[in-house]
Amino acid sequence: MDYSTMCPKYEHAIDLLGKKWTGLIIRVLLDGPKRFKEIKAQIPEMSDRILTERMKELEQIDVVVRNVYPEKPVRIEYSLTDKGLALQPVIESIQSWGEKWM
Repeated sequence: MDYSTMCPKYEHAIDLLGKKWTGLIIRVLLDGPKRFKEIKAQIPEMSDRILTERMKELEQIDVVVRNVYPEKPVRIEYSLTDKGLALQPVIESIQSWGEKWM
């Protein structure tokens, strides 16, 4: 197999999932749409600033979508796109590997 064409895409995927907190955020959102405070409650060690940064990064690469509901008060939920949902088997495999070997 010629790895020269795969390497940039592989490295980008590893960089994405390896960035601190990103994998956990995706794991939380695999359970369904969540509000900011619900994500934060499930990952309490993460600061609001970092969560905001990661959510913006995930939105920019179309892994997460930010849905605004015009209610009173306005409700904002984050959910995984199809691209984000496609990470489910990857995240679950990493979780299983970690439980066995870490």
